[in-house]
Amino acid sequence: MSRKDYLWLNLQELPYFRAFLRAIEGRFYEELDLSGPVLDLGCGDGSFARITFERPLDIGIDPWSGPIRKAITTRAYKLVVQGDGHQMPIPDESFGCVISNSVLEHIPDLEPVLEDVARVLKSGGFFYFCVPNHQFLPNLSIAKFFDRVHLGGLARLYRNFFNRIARHYHCYNPEKWNELLGRAGFEIVDWWHYFSPQALAVLEWGHYFGLPSAVAHVLFRKWILVPEPWNLRLPQRIVQKFYNENPRTPEGTCTFYVARKR
Repeated sequence: MSRKDYLWLNLQELPYFRAFLRAIEGRFYEELDLSGPVLDLGCGDGSFARITFERPLDIGIDPWSGPIRKAITTRAYKLVVQGDGHQMPIPDESFGCVISNSVLEHIPDLEPVLEDVARVLKSGGFFYFCVPNHQFLPNLSIAKFFDRVHLGGLARLYRNFFNRIARHYHCYNPEKWNELLGRAGFEIVDWWHYFSPQALAVLEWGHYFGLPSAVAHVLFRKWILVPEPWNLRLPQRIVQKFYNENPRTPEGTCTFYVARKR
């Protein structure tokens, strides 16, 4: 059991439905070999790296200027670079490992990105990433309700709608990832499903109940205006049991991959 409370650290900065997913993922990195230099592909605003890792990572890269500016202020990286994952302004074989946390599902054309990750990795270097999987869409609670009442058309429409608001282009199974990674020069060393269907339901409904946080972010550039225990006690109670559950579960709706450059 980790002595670091990833859940509380994330709840102070993120809407609860995103916070507990990031907290669960953050614990996985405690078990991994992060031999440097380390590149964070799709670093966003740097909050995940700042909360998860004890020391600054070597480089964070992201295509969007707004998050990049914020990432610079977090000091989660020694260097922050604005650039695309398929054409990184980085020399060949520069890194011992690359991480990409909940990023690849948002990229339409994956193969050039995977090829460029292989290019910047040293031989034998590790690529750690996590993504929603083939069990994500089938387990959306509202769509499952439509399925039960024999409204399959509405179920399909809802799954398409949720995929669109989540900006998912891919929810692949391990077999598909093995194929994609193999073509790019990787072998999968390990993988596991995580984030139960029950946890997914909390995340799904949080997109709707979390509207006040979205408004706060638009107005004040902060998801959580009062990051105090009294204000966060209820959301913490809602998600604590999912944070405490066994993170690796066969019916999990997301998958964490450990891949190595051949």
